Amino acid sequence: MGRKDSVWSLGDGQGPDDLEKPVDQPPLSTLLIEKPQSGTVSVGGDITFVAKVEAKDLLRKPTIKWFKGKWMDLASKTGKHLQLKETFDRNTKVHTFEMHIIKAKENYAGNYRCEVNYKDKFDSCSFDLEIKESEQSSQHIDIRSAFKRSTEGQDDAGELDFSGLLKHREYKQQDDTPEVDVWEILKNAKPEEYEKIAFMYGITDLRGMLRRLKKIPKEEKKYEAFAKKLEPAYQVDKGGRIRLMVDLADPTAELKWYKNGIEIRPTPTDLYIFEHKGTQRILVINNCNPNDDAAYTVAAGEEKCSTELFVKELPVKIVKGIEPVKTTVNERIELECEVSEEGAEVKWMKNGVEVSTGVRSRYRVKCEGTKHYLVIDDASLEDTGTYSIMATGGTSEAHVQVDLKPLKIYQDLQDMTVLLGQPLKLNCEIYPGNVPGHWYRNGQLIQPTDRYIDLKLGIHIPSLPKSTSLVHKLYPPRVHLESLNFPDNTVTVVAGNKLRLEIPISGEPAPRVVWTKGERVILESAHRVRAETYSDQTSLTIDVTEREDTGTYNISLQNEAGEATATIKVKVVDIPDPPEAPLVPVVGGDWCSMTWEAPICDGGSPILGYFIERKKKQSSRWMRINFDLIKETSYEPKKMIEGVPYEVRVFAVNAIGVSRPSEPSKAFTPLAVTSEPTMLVVDDVTDTTVTVKWRPPETIGAAGLDGYLVEYCIEGSDNWVISNKELTEKTKYTITGLSPGCKILVRVKAVNAAGASAPRSLQHAILVKEVIEPPRIRVPRHLKQTYTLRVGEAVNLVVPFMGKPRPKITWLKDGKPIDPSHVNIRNSDCDSIIFIRKAERSHSGKYEMAVQVENLVDTAVIDIQIIDLPRPPLCVTIEDVWGENVALVWSPPRDSGNAPITGYTIQKADKKTMEWYTCIDHYHRNSIAITELVVGNEYFFRVFAENMCGLSETATQTKKSALIVKKGMQMKIPDYSEHDFQEAPLFTQPLIDTFAVAGYNTTLNCSVRANPKVVFWMKNKIIIVDDPRYRMFSNQGVCTLEIRKPSPYDGGTYACKAINDLGEAQVECKLEVKGGFTFFELMQRGIPLHLIDKYMNDTKTFEQENDG
Repeated sequence: MGRKDSVWSLGDGQGPDDLEKPVDQPPLSTLLIEKPQSGTVSVGGDITFVAKVEAKDLLRKPTIKWFKGKWMDLASKTGKHLQLKETFDRNTKVHTFEMHIIKAKENYAGNYRCEVNYKDKFDSCSFDLEIKESEQSSQHIDIRSAFKRSTEGQDDAGELDFSGLLKHREYKQQDDTPEVDVWEILKNAKPEEYEKIAFMYGITDLRGMLRRLKKIPKEEKKYEAFAKKLEPAYQVDKGGRIRLMVDLADPTAELKWYKNGIEIRPTPTDLYIFEHKGTQRILVINNCNPNDDAAYTVAAGEEKCSTELFVKELPVKIVKGIEPVKTTVNERIELECEVSEEGAEVKWMKNGVEVSTGVRSRYRVKCEGTKHYLVIDDASLEDTGTYSIMATGGTSEAHVQVDLKPLKIYQDLQDMTVLLGQPLKLNCEIYPGNVPGHWYRNGQLIQPTDRYIDLKLGIHIPSLPKSTSLVHKLYPPRVHLESLNFPDNTVTVVAGNKLRLEIPISGEPAPRVVWTKGERVILESAHRVRAETYSDQTSLTIDVTEREDTGTYNISLQNEAGEATATIKVKVVDIPDPPEAPLVPVVGGDWCSMTWEAPICDGGSPILGYFIERKKKQSSRWMRINFDLIKETSYEPKKMIEGVPYEVRVFAVNAIGVSRPSEPSKAFTPLAVTSEPTMLVVDDVTDTTVTVKWRPPETIGAAGLDGYLVEYCIEGSDNWVISNKELTEKTKYTITGLSPGCKILVRVKAVNAAGASAPRSLQHAILVKEVIEPPRIRVPRHLKQTYTLRVGEAVNLVVPFMGKPRPKITWLKDGKPIDPSHVNIRNSDCDSIIFIRKAERSHSGKYEMAVQVENLVDTAVIDIQIIDLPRPPLCVTIEDVWGENVALVWSPPRDSGNAPITGYTIQKADKKTMEWYTCIDHYHRNSIAITELVVGNEYFFRVFAENMCGLSETATQTKKSALIVKKGMQMKIPDYSEHDFQEAPLFTQPLIDTFAVAGYNTTLNCSVRANPKVVFWMKNKIIIVDDPRYRMFSNQGVCTLEIRKPSPYDGGTYACKAINDLGEAQVECKLEVKGGFTFFELMQRGIPLHLIDKYMNDTKTFEQENDG
């Protein structure tokens, strides 16, 4: 596990040089509905990246891969620091893929990539992981630590590294804003310009700058949903057709259209049509009218774009003008005019003044399509005049003349003779009957008195005889319904049509007629439903019939002669109401079963049948399934595509027409059950259990596979018992709780969202009785010989075995029971594990394993050897010295480390330097002759012991040395008096004032004569001690001070001072560093404010001195 983590964490992702190189990828599709986002985590923290894929249109699970950088596949690098997880939500049909990084390390930072493949579809997403230092490591940081030697990379090791301080400090916001933000320039520049910008602004650590620039989070551009938005405004003529089009950047984005904030939905009248063409989404509005003049908005996710539609009305022209009318009083006048457009607004004028059409007005206006009418029910002399109609595209006028009706005498007065004192009754009949008249006697007007009564209808009769009186004849009212020829006096009309019933009546005098429906009286002045009465007939008019007009209408007639009533039934039939939303209780592979309820209202006409339509959920196009009416309220649509979600709706049909569609059903997906499992076999049998195993079905389908159901029954019965209450995803299952000796039949079903498949059954019954299998130990090949490990390593040996029933396992070490406190033994049904967490030498030995089944036993012996480094050899002595040769002898070590000694390593060292050199290694004997030694040198020797574990930790050294001398020659050393070389310090070459370039090493040189001498360097009279920025050399009296990558802060007065007992000397010079850092750069490097202030003041002082 450790090796895996160390391997995958070495990848650093895409380097700075590769930022502009394109990466070859297949064409992208939109599989990912949620992409992993870049994140930041502290060292040692945990972080999770999540990717989600919608599986509604996928027949099987997509393939996902996680990469670090360009090529490193993380699937093989999972371990304690990296875990990959996959889940599937069956309700939302979404696959969730997660990558968990646990206890993150610094080298885990970099660029990662997630790739998803499904057949010919591909999607990819890149994201970054940034690792931050913990807060504890940022405390107590000295500014001098910024100049430590860099060890992060091998290429620039030995150079000064300012980034060391920046990693451990937090940035503080300052009020002063620098004039130039270098980081912004770098982020907007191309990679080939980085070096030029760094040189321009004095940045010397180019590698550190690139590393830090890579860690700066990139600002992701805001996602634009629309590649092309709606125009600001559109204009269309009334009755015309308009197309509103947008172009999507993401073709899978869900789009909604709104009109004045209200969502637009498809209508069966095709008023609004939604079209899809590639990434284009089009809203088509047919037959535009003023109601379509509104603000339209289209929304894709959270983004919206709006426009305004202006409907331009065309001028309404008069196609057929009104015609002149000449009539008499009490007649009905109807002026008709036809215009070019339905529903157009017009004005009626009389003599240039607009006609009032209120509730109490004598004038009534109605419209039927393109025809407009002005109706005067009871004309009078005042209605004479010029009438005109005004439209936006023209006018029409005509003259109406109303005259008095000519009187007609149907029955003249008759001469009569009566007895004195008897009443006299005279009759005459005229037309019209409502014209007022007067009776005259001998040319004089007769006034009503007790003698002259019933002077209701009078007329000027010049030839009236003397002594006559007026008598009126009465007839009771009557309604003549037989002339209508309606069965049961019931009138049937289709909703929306006009109904006019004209019913003849009679009676003398003319009766007063009242129409009622229930308790409501129908007035003549009403607008839509009104009653009209004439002398010989009465009529009921309903302009636009509605369902509410259905009912019983009563006619009441009354005059002096009596009363009469009649009843007429009106039945308004209409298309039925839409049915309720259908239900889909059962779904198959390419079919479904749907049911619905009949409409609450059948429109007054029996339901003849139903039409059914269906569509794909993502589509807006409905397709009719049946062309012959369905009589029942259930149906099974077929020929659907498995795995594709559908919706269905229902239309009700009666003799009048087709209803509006019902609400769509809930979306359903046709899914088929899998085929039956394959290769069902018995794997194991005990006295109470039976284990079976099988292979997955050959055909699974779009619904996938949820698990398996295992059932069994006793042989001879049909009572199948479900063994697993919950589905099992494994292809192996153990049936428990069985009675010994019984025989059972077993079958397995595959279950998915569509249901259970056909069962796969065993051909023969299984006898529940365990079969005895003799024990057998299967010792692995590497354990058949001595198993060797080093001290401290873990021992984890797995020894498999066979045997039934479950064998009894025993372990012995060297013939004795094993102490469980030192060695752990874990046994299972098929193997035994011996585990030692930390091996010691005492764990070595022969381990005997015994497997016993009843009286049968099998044994195996495992030899374990724990080895360690050997001790050094004993007593290394110099046996002899001759010429240039030395003979060494030693004894083997007391402890060989529980492993044979494989050899020795002999080393020598000159007494003057004591630097050890290997003479020979892997030497097998206990004595050796070392040759080719240098004459005149004196040597020590030491010996290491070696076994298969390695060399001993220490070596045994000779106590005495061996001096190599030349035989026959002895040198006499003369006596010399020592010369006094002591001398007071004197500088022979002083320091010179120097100018240095910031970021480039510079040196200060001088030469001094002194013996003995102590030389040290000072900066601004402060001794330089243990500062990594400076290196001091002294060679043959030449003293050198090297300043590494100086900054203007390093400028000042440097001095070199030499001291001994005879005196002292000192030389000085000034160093000025040009091309320093700006205030912002020092703040980015984390320099404390008081040091920045001092540095800025020193820089100004140097500039003033140079100018002076």
